[in-house]
Amino acid sequence: MARLNVNHLATFRAVAQERSFTRAAAQIGVSPSALSHTIRALEEQLGLRLLTRTTRSVVPTAAGDRLLGALGPHFDGIEAELAALSALRDKPAGSIRVTTGIHAAEMIVRPALAKLLPAYPDIQVEISVNAGFIDIVAERFDAGVRLGETIARDMVAVRIGPDMRMAAVASPAYFLNRKPPRTPRDLARHSCINLRFPTRGGLYAWEFEKAGQILNVRVEGQLIVNEIGLALQAARDGLGVAYLPEDYAKADIEAGRVTRVLESWCPPFSGYHLYFPSRRQQSPAFALLVEALRYRP
Repeated sequence: MARLNVNHLATFRAVAQERSFTRAAAQIGVSPSALSHTIRALEEQLGLRLLTRTTRSVVPTAAGDRLLGALGPHFDGIEAELAALSALRDKPAGSIRVTTGIHAAEMIVRPALAKLLPAYPDIQVEISVNAGFIDIVAERFDAGVRLGETIARDMVAVRIGPDMRMAAVASPAYFLNRKPPRTPRDLARHSCINLRFPTRGGLYAWEFEKAGQILNVRVEGQLIVNEIGLALQAARDGLGVAYLPEDYAKADIEAGRVTRVLESWCPPFSGYHLYFPSRRQQSPAFALLVEALRYRP
């Protein structure tokens, strides 16, 4: 026998329970004649009469009662599971994996999670701090955080932070016996704290721009690090000039622990964005995370 159509079985169940084509049709949202045609097709496929029809009532036959009893637990279970899934929508839950650099993690992601997670105890977020470029699909991350200008076009990008600026800084003690640089080219006469990208392996070229003039400067110095916190601490210690996100060094600049140079050569650029595949079906939990991180000027 050919496989039975589940929709036909659901239709039979509705008619048998309501004992009325009219009421069942209203429940399902089709015409009584369409229901009658469906039941007739099911009976022909089974080779059994399932319903006794009169002008006043519809009553299951013995075979119909038996089929209704068999279908009941299965359809009840499906309806219960659908209700449970609906509850998950109303009560967001699940795990979310996000990869980000340390700067965005400290300045944007952590403060947002401090507000989000206490309100939704069934949401779990895993933050993987990595300075390199991660293939979030291959590495099974739900999303990543990068500067807007570095995100691939096939990704959805949601702005989560303001425009950024870089800041070249060194301790006041470092400049006691050295003339502060007036242009990026002057950095050749200074000891600079280099930053190495973990994935690329090379040293970060310091990028400057002024009045349409763009300079990428390869600096030299005694110290190379792969984390901006170490670079800032080294600048405080007088080991050279560091090139860092402005907001990361802001407190030290204002407190006088470091001195800023080349400020006019550091224009704003696109800040951090959360990105994820365009084909991704957003879960309620993920949608909440996106809204918690979304930048609102």
